[in-house]
Amino acid sequence: MLDFSRLRLLIGNKRYSSWSQRGWLAAKLSGLPFEEDVLPMRLEGFEDAKAKGRLPAGQVPVLFVGDVMVWDSQAILETLGEREPARFWPADPRARALARCVVAEMHAGFADLRRTLPTIYGPKLPTPDLPGAVRSQIARIEHLWALCRAQATPHGPFLFGPFSAADCFYAPVVTRFDAYGVTVSPETRAYMDAVLAHDWVRQWYADAAAEEWRIDDYEPKP
Repeated sequence: MLDFSRLRLLIGNKRYSSWSQRGWLAAKLSGLPFEEDVLPMRLEGFEDAKAKGRLPAGQVPVLFVGDVMVWDSQAILETLGEREPARFWPADPRARALARCVVAEMHAGFADLRRTLPTIYGPKLPTPDLPGAVRSQIARIEHLWALCRAQATPHGPFLFGPFSAADCFYAPVVTRFDAYGVTVSPETRAYMDAVLAHDWVRQWYADAAAEEWRIDDYEPKP
C-alpha cells in the first residue's frame, strides 16, 4: 500500500522547469495535500539531493509517497491518477484512451519545439525563426488539441472539458506558445487563454516571479 497521506514533491525552479510544472499540476489535480520542496537548479541543494539519491535520474520532479520514491513526471501523473482516477482521466473509454495517447506523445516527443522555444515563465519574448520541424510539431500539437476538444464534455474549456491529466502535460506548451507569440488558430488561442487563466497556472507564474534565483544561460539574451 502507498501512503498517500504523506506526499512530498521535489521540483526545480518555477521560472525554468516545465517538467516540474507538470508534476506540480498533477499533484494539485489530485486534490491531496502535499509538501513542496523547491531545489534551485545548479545550486548546492540540488547537487546535494542528487548525491543523496533523492533525485534518482538526476532530474526533477520527484514525488515521495510516504517512503516510496516516484520519479519522472509521467510516473507521478500515473501514480496519482491511480489514487484519484476521476480527477485525471475522462470517464468515456474512447476519450480516456485518447488522453493517455496525447500525454504519452508529449512526454516522448516534440524535442525540436522544446529546444527552439526553451521554457521561461514570465517575460514575453520575440518569436524566433521556426525551422520546418518545429512548425510541423506546432501543427501536430494543434491537431491533437482539436481531437481532444472534439471529445470534450460540455463542462469546461480544457482538452476534455474539466482540467485533467492532459492539461497538466500541455500547460507548459501553452506557456511556450504564449511567451514566444506563436501564431495559432482561434480555437487554439481560446484553449490557451483558459489554461493561462486557471488558478494553478496563475499561481505558478506568481511563484516564479517571486523566486530570487536566476540562471544566466536560461535567461533571454538582449
